[in-house]
Amino acid sequence: MVKQLVSFALPVGENLTLMKNRIMKEGTKDSDPRISIVTGIHGDELEGQYVCYELTRRINENLNCLTGILDIYPAINPLGLDTASRYVPKSDIDLNRMFPGSKSGTLMEKLAAVVVDDLIGSDICIDLHASDIFVKEIPQVRVSEHFAEKLLPFAKLLNVDMVWMNATATVHESTLAHTLNSMSVPTLVIEMGLGKKINRAFGNQIVDGILNLMHEMGFWKQEIAHIKTPVISKDGQVEFLRASTTGVFIPFIEHNHFVKKGQKIGEVVNVLEGKLEEEILAGEDGLVFTLREYPMVYEGALLARILTGIKEDRKD
Repeated sequence: MVKQLVSFALPVGENLTLMKNRIMKEGTKDSDPRISIVTGIHGDELEGQYVCYELTRRINENLNCLTGILDIYPAINPLGLDTASRYVPKSDIDLNRMFPGSKSGTLMEKLAAVVVDDLIGSDICIDLHASDIFVKEIPQVRVSEHFAEKLLPFAKLLNVDMVWMNATATVHESTLAHTLNSMSVPTLVIEMGLGKKINRAFGNQIVDGILNLMHEMGFWKQEIAHIKTPVISKDGQVEFLRASTTGVFIPFIEHNHFVKKGQKIGEVVNVLEGKLEEEILAGEDGLVFTLREYPMVYEGALLARILTGIKEDRKD
């Protein structure tokens, strides 16, 4: 059942409308257990769009297996999605720095408050994100160390490749995830892929993970086979590789592969003069879970992140 949560009039004579899809079989009560899937907070992150579609399709094909309520919010920032913009257009507001919002605040604060109010009461919430256009990420759950004890058992069920503990992006107190966790709604942030793109393999992997989580929590009767066991990280176990010069980055490795200490990750080259500016070497053994996709780089640009302190045979 598609429902309009709110509609705000805009100065241009149009409306900002927020929608959700509530999926439940006949006889289910509104007070029954509920899982919520949220995406589209950043308009240039499209990976979650496919996840919402595929999850809805699979649920509807086997609706008799659903034993609770599934709420799907595919476009929290509809204006951003319309323009493929990370921020709210014209205002440059990062919606994921506006929570919990305010019912008497600005337009975006009011929207954030509506989202939070509607999500309260969920037994669990999954907040789907993608990377930007510059670096590619493997499917991962990012959790604040503050909520790790509560969230880690759920994170391990989501069929991701890794769980990044204490990831900086999830610690900010004004994010949706931090707000809901502080309000006793367990909320996990999934990050994967690239900005402005859809990776079907990653999306299908996460759909399997969500259905597995639902099965383990009693929302879904079908068992999901071949679920990955993620490696677990803390910030101290992640090596950041950044460019120290300007040029074009040429990778020498594949994303989501293990590397050895001293192995060449890539080169930064000077196109005009046809010379090598910098060799990028791995400082430790580990898994490359972030890799530069956009070739042009400047000093300080992120080239790769390596999860260290794990053995190669720990990754499925």
